[in-house]
Amino acid sequence: MQVLERVPLFAGLSQQQLEGIDKRMVSLSWAVGDPLFSAGESADHLYVLAEGQAKLSQPAPSGQEIVVDLLTPGDLFGALSTLGQPVYPETAWALTTTCALRIDSQSFREILAEHPAVALRVLDDVAGRLAQARSEVGQQSTRTVAQRVATTLLRLEDKLGQERSGNRGTLLQLPLSRADLAGMVGSTTESVSRVMSRLRKDGIIDSGRRWTAVLDRDRLVVIADMDH
Repeated sequence: MQVLERVPLFAGLSQQQLEGIDKRMVSLSWAVGDPLFSAGESADHLYVLAEGQAKLSQPAPSGQEIVVDLLTPGDLFGALSTLGQPVYPETAWALTTTCALRIDSQSFREILAEHPAVALRVLDDVAGRLAQARSEVGQQSTRTVAQRVATTLLRLEDKLGQERSGNRGTLLQLPLSRADLAGMVGSTTESVSRVMSRLRKDGIIDSGRRWTAVLDRDRLVVIADMDH
């Protein structure tokens, strides 16, 4: 119930209404590195992340996995044929020990019929994702790797950032590799590593094995907004 209360789609619903949704959910768990579902499989379920972290990735023609999103508790993900997606477009991987609530297509249709406000939010969410996808395609063709890395780090900080003690910036608390970051910005691992090394040398970020901290958000914003 606490997880469902954090899902934006269900905002404003009463305790009784949330209980009706909860009864249709199944709770499942996965170990680190396990797939919750795989790209190309029949899209039969939606998921709400309850605990842990996960990533969504798509296979590229080169065979490399391109990370398209990072998931934290409260996020709704997955796909349904009834929403126009016959198969899952991405694979969901558990980055940590992960628990999620799962709902099938018929149960979700019942929820949309019972709660028109939720149905409207689903439409808004689908429209928003389409707009973001178009924007990201345009940015990859017109913006530098440094701009795209800076923009991605700012987005991750907003979603995952945790204040470090002693005023030492914001820690992005997730096991994100350089290859994962490269997939998110649409560049090569080598190019992203060069940008990250320069940001670290300039004191804008700090990083280690599978962790990153933003030390100077203002300078990162300047890089993200620079015109070249």
